[in-house]
Amino acid sequence: MKNQNTALIIIDMQRGMATPEAGRRNNPGAEENICQLLLAWRAAGRPVVFVRHMSRSPASLFWPGQPGNEFQESLLPLTSEHVVEKNVTDAFVNTGLERWLHVRAIKDLVIVGVSTNNSVEATARSAGNLGFNTSVVADACFSFDRLDLHGKPQTAEEVHINALTNLQGEYATVLDTAALLH
Repeated sequence: MKNQNTALIIIDMQRGMATPEAGRRNNPGAEENICQLLLAWRAAGRPVVFVRHMSRSPASLFWPGQPGNEFQESLLPLTSEHVVEKNVTDAFVNTGLERWLHVRAIKDLVIVGVSTNNSVEATARSAGNLGFNTSVVADACFSFDRLDLHGKPQTAEEVHINALTNLQGEYATVLDTAALLH
């Protein structure tokens, strides 16, 4: 694992992500891996940040007050853990997250959650650009099927791998749960 002051950033693990309306996804074991990491962070007394998407669209699964907006039962923050609410994909935009990390002298981040190609990628890019030593845990993130710009179907795994490829090296180090925990 990284140093004692490495923050685990858990992005958008809300009930809406586990509904059929969210779409077909990859990495069915992602939640289990996130839970393993969360337990390890808690046991070590390391900082944990939960990020929740607060949609601006009343029709969204993530509209405040909707069941889909709530954190998944297995990933509920403790009262001692920081919660960041965001309205866009990037957890650093208009949330105070950067300041919260700097005040605590946190320089190393481990990012997990959903979706790899949206909020995970956007947050990891900003983290890297802001000078944080950033890791993204590939098997603790997932994506959904989508169409590319030409209307060709892309599987969730293809979308996931493309996003991780975009991050590797320049913005973050991509690794898996086992490598991080050992």
